Amino acid sequence: MGTNKAYCRVYQWIFNIGMKFIKFKMPKLVEGVDSFHSIPDILDDRQKWAPMVITGPYMGKSRFVAALFEDMTERAVLFDKVTPDPTLELISEMVEFYKQNNCDSIIAIGGGSSIDAAKAMAALIARPDKSLEELAGVMKVRKETPFFIAIPTTAGTGSETTVAAVVKDEKTGRKYAINDSNLVPDYAIIDPVLTITLPPDITAYTGMDALTHAVEAYLNVYYHNAKTISLAKESVASIIEFLEEAYNNGESYEAREEMLLASNKAGAAFTRACVGNVHAIAHAIGGYYHLPHGMVNAVVLPIVLEDYGSAIYGKLAKLVDNSPEILNGSDLGEKKNINSTLAQKMKAQAFIDYVKEMNRRMNIPDHLPQINEEDIPRLAQWAEEEANPLYPVPVIYDKARFEAVLRKVAGK
Repeated sequence: MGTNKAYCRVYQWIFNIGMKFIKFKMPKLVEGVDSFHSIPDILDDRQKWAPMVITGPYMGKSRFVAALFEDMTERAVLFDKVTPDPTLELISEMVEFYKQNNCDSIIAIGGGSSIDAAKAMAALIARPDKSLEELAGVMKVRKETPFFIAIPTTAGTGSETTVAAVVKDEKTGRKYAINDSNLVPDYAIIDPVLTITLPPDITAYTGMDALTHAVEAYLNVYYHNAKTISLAKESVASIIEFLEEAYNNGESYEAREEMLLASNKAGAAFTRACVGNVHAIAHAIGGYYHLPHGMVNAVVLPIVLEDYGSAIYGKLAKLVDNSPEILNGSDLGEKKNINSTLAQKMKAQAFIDYVKEMNRRMNIPDHLPQINEEDIPRLAQWAEEEANPLYPVPVIYDKARFEAVLRKVAGK
């Protein structure tokens, strides 16, 4: 059954009305160098004595986690088995670990995988009568989750402030999202010290993930309020200014903290305004081919922006006006002898070209030739089912258009 674009817009219009009645939870932000060390005091203040610390194998052996356990009660336990693209099987194991150790709170340390896995686990703890498959979609948890502290070690997903947890069905390779305001952590610790050792390639991938969040949230046509628009614009400007500095000089505390804050702002923006077709495509590709999500987003973003065409010229032009370094000394912003429509088109193309150049400077490919032609119909179907009717994108894609864009991504 093909995409009914009119139905999608009506759905989004109605959903937009419903959004006005949803109370969006925001985590309490604790930021700055060594803010990580505030965690024991936060737990004491909330009278939580048995936290489950969730992270990956590398972080689990770090000095940060060792120092944290020295300051917590003896009932604190560590689960450090999270790997990229957390699976349903892993999350079921986490739930059993939480119950067996009689935990009363959650501390997630890591990138999007660790925090998303912890959020998915929290959803199952709140709703033991449901499976993750049944909770996939929008506002299906609807019950309070355990007290939750999130500590991002990458500046990309913004998961520490979002309603979403992305999980993977290991049997099919498909990714899907659980979206519920109850999944937003209670605290978000923004400590640049934890990102100093992040390798350049991961810095680039996660930073471009954050940029994609901010751009898609800004371009979407519904669900916005003044705050989300402002957060998205601020995030884009910060990423344009600081991502390549963090990539080239990983020990810059300023660049690392600014990127963490930009990622957080982008997460807050898309929590309400949603992501779009770029993410729908990236989730399908990344899950199926086991590719880094941020890297896939970076490749797909300029291709989709160009495909949107005139539908986004005006908004991209405003992002350029908010980040004048994109024009690299061009006099485009000062020209008075071109009409506004042409100026918007030129600025929009300047934004897209700048994204492509950022990718090139950070050694991110411009295409993904590993995408097989025979896989494209399946990937397009997954992307269409994720995007429609929920995502209020500037241009609604049907399956055929997803297939056409996927071929561009593959370089065919």
